[in-house]
Amino acid sequence: MQAQIRPVKHTPFQPAWWLKHAHLQTIFAKYLSPKQRLSTSAEMFTLPDGDELQLNWLANVAADDNAPLLILLHGLAGDINSHYIQAMLAQCQQLGWPALLIHFRGCNGKPNKLPRAYHSGDTADAALVISDVKRRYPNRPLVAVGYSLGGNVLLKYCGEQAEQNPLTAAVAVCPPLSLAACAKRINSGSSKLYQRYLLGRLKRSTLLKLQQFADFPLPLTPQQVQGFSSIEQFDEYYTAPVHGFLNAQDYYSKASSKAFLRHIRIPTLIIHAKDDPFLSDEVIPKADELSPHIQYELTSGGGHVGFVYGSVLKPRFWLNQRIPQFITEQLSK
Repeated sequence: MQAQIRPVKHTPFQPAWWLKHAHLQTIFAKYLSPKQRLSTSAEMFTLPDGDELQLNWLANVAADDNAPLLILLHGLAGDINSHYIQAMLAQCQQLGWPALLIHFRGCNGKPNKLPRAYHSGDTADAALVISDVKRRYPNRPLVAVGYSLGGNVLLKYCGEQAEQNPLTAAVAVCPPLSLAACAKRINSGSSKLYQRYLLGRLKRSTLLKLQQFADFPLPLTPQQVQGFSSIEQFDEYYTAPVHGFLNAQDYYSKASSKAFLRHIRIPTLIIHAKDDPFLSDEVIPKADELSPHIQYELTSGGGHVGFVYGSVLKPRFWLNQRIPQFITEQLSK
């Protein structure tokens, strides 16, 4: 029988007065986040198809046997240097919790070994890692935290696993629960600023793949890749076909985690900001779409993985307190 969720009393997020705007929250969180000097050890995890994932384990953590082991999943084009990953690893180190980051394929600074990459609904790789970590630490509670794309992957995984989930609890921050709606949102208005940044990174990695594989399985030229003008176009001509989907809409339909939420059977926290420039109102789940094991929190502000409060001289990051607070409560006897 899966554990029931324990409601957690907490201080609601109130954005810093000097960072009220969603774009300020989203952009400046990266620069205001304290720069941590964290020591991690890298492990190459071999997949059944011969590809590899890089796992980064937090080093020098003397945890007791009851401390949770956190498994982190980054966002689109993220990695070990992403500010939210560094912040959570630093929090784990302070709490004495062991932790590791799963780099999705090709996100560790080196091209992966196959033409395929990763996508928002790619739960198979994460499932293999989680299963292996559970085998290594059978008696330790495992908790996964996913950010943005990683949050969508995590929620889809939890829904697929249902009662068989090896995780004890899960947290998803700003997950794009409806990918089609998010692709449309990021291609409109001032949100195009983020699309341009992310698309640039995706283009660069794809161009490297075209050079890497002489027999690349898709009829793509460097000129076509350079000409992609939206995330949806990139998904239509690369993400969908290289991963076996018919087109972008087929990919969005099958990879979105919203339809999997009602099947989740472990205590799960989902955090969204109403002003998130990556998300539209369509992404916000209705009550009947949520499992009773899910605690859904929609803040009025916070941007996309921002959630900065406090003073100008001493900014603070709400997620660093909210996530451990939720986890601690769910693990309490």
